[in-house]
Amino acid sequence: MSLPVTYARVALVVGLLTLAPTASVLRAQVTSLPSETPKKLTPTYAGFDHERREVMIPMRDGVKLHTVILVPKGASRTPMLLTRTPYNATALTSYAPSAHLGTILDGYDNALDVIIGGGYIRVIQDIRGKYGSEGDYVMNRPLIGPQNPTTVDHSTDTYDTVDWLVKNIPESNGKVGILGISYDGFLPLMALVNPHPALKVSVPMNPMVDGWMGDDWFHNGAFRQYNLSYIYEQVGTRDNSERWWSTNFDEYDAFMRAGSAGDLAKQRGMEQIGFWQKILAHTSYDKFWQDQAMDKVLGARPLTIPTLLVHSLWDAEDSYGAIAVYKALKPKDINNDKIFLAMGPWHHGGEIADGSFLGKIQWGSNTSKTFQKEVLLPFLDHYLKDNAPPANVASVTAYESGTNTWRRLNSWPSGCTSGCVIKPTPLYLHENAKLSFAAPTSDAPFDEYISDPSKPVPFRARPTRSSGYESPDRWADWLADDQREMSGRTDVLTYTTDVLTAPVKISGQAVVNLVASTSGTDADWVVKLIDVYPDEVPVQPALGGYQFAIAMDIFRGRYRESFETPKPITSNAALPYHFALPTSNHVFLPGHRIMVQVQSSWFPLYDRNPQTFVPNIFFAKAADYQKATQRLYHAPGRASSIELPMVIVQ
Repeated sequence: MSLPVTYARVALVVGLLTLAPTASVLRAQVTSLPSETPKKLTPTYAGFDHERREVMIPMRDGVKLHTVILVPKGASRTPMLLTRTPYNATALTSYAPSAHLGTILDGYDNALDVIIGGGYIRVIQDIRGKYGSEGDYVMNRPLIGPQNPTTVDHSTDTYDTVDWLVKNIPESNGKVGILGISYDGFLPLMALVNPHPALKVSVPMNPMVDGWMGDDWFHNGAFRQYNLSYIYEQVGTRDNSERWWSTNFDEYDAFMRAGSAGDLAKQRGMEQIGFWQKILAHTSYDKFWQDQAMDKVLGARPLTIPTLLVHSLWDAEDSYGAIAVYKALKPKDINNDKIFLAMGPWHHGGEIADGSFLGKIQWGSNTSKTFQKEVLLPFLDHYLKDNAPPANVASVTAYESGTNTWRRLNSWPSGCTSGCVIKPTPLYLHENAKLSFAAPTSDAPFDEYISDPSKPVPFRARPTRSSGYESPDRWADWLADDQREMSGRTDVLTYTTDVLTAPVKISGQAVVNLVASTSGTDADWVVKLIDVYPDEVPVQPALGGYQFAIAMDIFRGRYRESFETPKPITSNAALPYHFALPTSNHVFLPGHRIMVQVQSSWFPLYDRNPQTFVPNIFFAKAADYQKATQRLYHAPGRASSIELPMVIVQ
């Protein structure tokens, strides 16, 4: 029986509705759209001038270290340059998306003119416990021994890495060099302990060597509290993802309000960090620090690998290390073919930056490029390339500031290759703010000032910013800051020579010989050796009267008798204090003057001395911080002086 047309239509519509899924049904059935992202993208790198390889290299204890290998296209029998780092191998090899090796390497620790111009295979590795590498992180992991009961250290890790590289990089010629700056400069020193046969050369630049005597953590016992943020970020997490935070635009205020360095660390939860606990427990120069000092470690071992030590004359972070290693090793270099030294007018790491200036001081040429092209590249080529020509690199290549000239020397310290001697010459403090090579004869016994811990002397003009290397108030250049701001303070004693009529050349370390007293029972002594420019400098007006610091450092008085055993200072007793300033190679020119400044705080770079002896300054309380009257003596028999390593032409 047939239905009427109307009913037929209704039935058809109902049937269609029954068959067609509703929108809600569709949503229930389709849970996702197909992903447009592949499970793993395989770049083609078409047109790249290099090949990037990322590998996990196994160490002898089973831990694997993340390593980035950059091989220039067409490489054959090519040497390798290795840098081991706690600062992220991926970031150091990924500066910018580019097909060109030079562009992706344009960052910290990469000397481009050397790597690109030399055609080297570049290898950068995360050390154990950092970023992409497995294992546990230990700050400046000590060698296997009293401080490290495990079976691995940076020496063994370097050995195992080099062994893997020469067996697995077919484009190489089987020769490896290691180089790096700062922490990355400490690691090439560790590589010299039982080195792999394929390791042919080491270049430690601005290396961390002795964390207590004069590099990152202390200087002559005074704690560099500005490095609290570094410790927090570097040790707090594997990938430095937890960041130190600021509370004040002016860091001076932030540190003052916190109290002691220990108080500030506690406020930031640093008791969780193992390395900070070690610092709290080892405030003096005990076996913990002595066993790790790389100048002592290497000084007790044979020389086997040619080594180029690189030193920055205005290094705000590691002014001690390279020179200390040179002094420890050079006497053992009987054939004068293993230990080389290069020093330039740079900040920390400035040898691979723009070396034409330091703060407001202009050198007249790009000194870092000169070093890279005329020293570093030929040095590496000679030891790493097949059939390379002689390097023609001097035993010591030293920049002479003042005259702004490079010197090729046979040894250090030395002002010239022949015909001159280094004569330690006292420059005496006198009454009426005078400085002279003549010994004092006046009966005026001393000058004095009040050191107030509630108003410490800033280490640079305020506001004090913990700024980076590229900011307008660059941290890197502060050692070259104009010191006029400090010379005008009543708690800074300033002594100045007459205008020089002849050049005064120094090469080496000036030695501080103070005769001083304090009304307290502890005290810090900060001494600065300064080149004062003429009142007007026509070619660069901003340098008129500029007080350019040539060498500065601090000494904590409780270590006057022993770095290992601190003792209270006898109040109001005139006592001798002796310590060396960082290395200089400078000429004070005619028309300039020499200045010495002395003060008792350098804040907030270094923690405040309470000026009352307490067993551990990290735990000093507010009541411990007391004003003190500081006296510098300059009478006959009690003469304070700065002993200059003067170059005398014979």
